[in-house]
Amino acid sequence: MGFKVVVDYDLCESNAICMDIAPEVFEVRDDDFLYLLTETPDEAMREKVQESADRCPKQAIKLEDAAGAEDAADAEDSAS
Repeated sequence: MGFKVVVDYDLCESNAICMDIAPEVFEVRDDDFLYLLTETPDEAMREKVQESADRCPKQAIKLEDAAGAEDAADAEDSAS
């Protein structure tokens, strides 16, 4: 099952932690803004993208499944 990366740019501070973990997906450029290089990375990237989301200081990154619902891990976090 595929997934989609969603960034809340209003929360994002462009700390580049996500870029350090998954440079294939995230890039902070010279203008100090985060750019999403692909919204739908390969399934093989899921673990790195999830780590990026987990380590984001502002929790600005979310993963959604192919159907558009939040990733199960994120849904569990919201419930607690």
